[in-house]
Amino acid sequence: MLKVKDTLRSTVNISFDGRVLKAYHGPDAHSRFENEVRVLRHLEARGCDFVPRLLEADAHKPRIITSNCGSRVEHLDEARTKSLFAELAKFGVRHDDPDMRNVTYRQSDGRFCIVDFEFATIIEHPHHGHSHS
Repeated sequence: MLKVKDTLRSTVNISFDGRVLKAYHGPDAHSRFENEVRVLRHLEARGCDFVPRLLEADAHKPRIITSNCGSRVEHLDEARTKSLFAELAKFGVRHDDPDMRNVTYRQSDGRFCIVDFEFATIIEHPHHGHSHS
């Protein structure tokens, strides 16, 4: 097990088989867990391929297990970061913490990915809106 994050809000470990285990702590742990699960399921349903796949969700712990999206990036210019989070918005999700520390680099396909959806918001995709005329 490799511990990659340990804060008052969550602990993230990577297991030897490459899965990511994230445990939630502190105030609102349950609502943050539920929110992240809801957002990840939404993104998977939309076919978003640059976010973790939810493999398991355990509300009792609360804890999730996801696929690994690579390692955190050390440097990412602002324009690149902005366009990455803008791409996420096309899938109907606003991250609400669009910081470089929530970006990883997946070497297998050279893709920047976004992680950590505790505070993300599901928004309606502009092209999926219903117009009443």
